Amino acid sequence: MPSVVRQRYYTPGEVALHSSSKDIWVSFLGRVYDLTELVAKFEGNILLKPILEFGGRDISHWFKSSGGKELDAQLKTHIDPVTGCEVPYTPQGRFLHVPPPYPSISWANDFGTPWWKDEKYCIGNLSAKTRKIRVINTLTSQEHTIELCSEETLEEILNRFYKYNAHAGSYTWKYNGVNLSMNKTLEQNGVKDEDEEFYELNFNEEHWLPALHIYFNDDLTEA
Repeated sequence: MPSVVRQRYYTPGEVALHSSSKDIWVSFLGRVYDLTELVAKFEGNILLKPILEFGGRDISHWFKSSGGKELDAQLKTHIDPVTGCEVPYTPQGRFLHVPPPYPSISWANDFGTPWWKDEKYCIGNLSAKTRKIRVINTLTSQEHTIELCSEETLEEILNRFYKYNAHAGSYTWKYNGVNLSMNKTLEQNGVKDEDEEFYELNFNEEHWLPALHIYFNDDLTEA
């Protein structure tokens, strides 16, 4: 099995698997962040509470996009009804690196870059659309249903499949008997994503998932 390749895209389900204080991811504004190191560094800080409560979830509603670089997230703000000043809007509770709404001698802003702007925590992109496919091994007759990101190429899907078959790289991938281009997405290979149509028609998509057939390279029997 080849060395692990870092993913470019993650599904919401994959993010949700990381929801503990010892292994915590979040997503926002289309990106995925591993905050495990941050949480360990500030262990015991009360300002971690909102982050821990939302571990494994999307927190885009905490921020607004600057309209520029994707990583340039801005805190949402509102006008404080008491002071009339614009302050961070944190209905879920003030969190780490967010200044207090009022002047405080305990507030230290010498931490540098706030965590939501720090690129070192960003590990990839959140898929805008996930989909499921069936992968059928023509050599062993084994079948697996996997959820993946629609933005991924077949090469990236292959990397996902290694957990089911350590020799997945020794297979040729086909759809309807046609070899698939490994540097293209499923859609670019003509494997349409029709789950929205199935939903509108009240069809169970699990019964109509597209099937990719993989052929061991020493046994390339034509479909």
